[in-house]
Amino acid sequence: MKHSLNLKLVPFANFKFLPILALGVLLVACSGDEGDDLDQYMRDAAKDIKPSVKPLPEVKPYAALPYNADGSLVDPFRARKASNKTSNLQPNLNRPKEPMEAYPLESLKYVGLLSRKKLTYALLKTPDNNVQQVKVGNYVGQNYGRITQITDSEVLLNEIVQDELSGDWVERVSNLALQE
Repeated sequence: MKHSLNLKLVPFANFKFLPILALGVLLVACSGDEGDDLDQYMRDAAKDIKPSVKPLPEVKPYAALPYNADGSLVDPFRARKASNKTSNLQPNLNRPKEPMEAYPLESLKYVGLLSRKKLTYALLKTPDNNVQQVKVGNYVGQNYGRITQITDSEVLLNEIVQDELSGDWVERVSNLALQE
């Protein structure tokens, strides 16, 4: 008895499995470990690197300072006592306010000088960009400042402010320099 083997080649009419077969062949070809110099380079590079992290700064322990209540320091938790001294220097709170007292002195700019018949006027620029004329004796600023002198380079004035520690009224000299 003779057997014959009939083999039929099935043509790939449907190429659905061809990309999967090609991917499998590529993966099998890349699976070898020999000659992988990139892995060897990465292992060697990690050996040569030395970390350069600065150490953390030393934390100093908190040291509480005791409050010395021997009378030389002002107690920050008590209201200031009114001074028993009667100071001759006090602002006149009953007089009508002048228009330039509405602006803080730091917001005003001395921009020019004007002279008419023995009178000298300073030209002050306000924050709203208006220019006002003032003369010696006018009040300027919110600290009861009175103009004492007008020169080509500055306007000098005396302000009356309250001392933070004693509560007494003190006089200080301020100026507005010419803005060029």
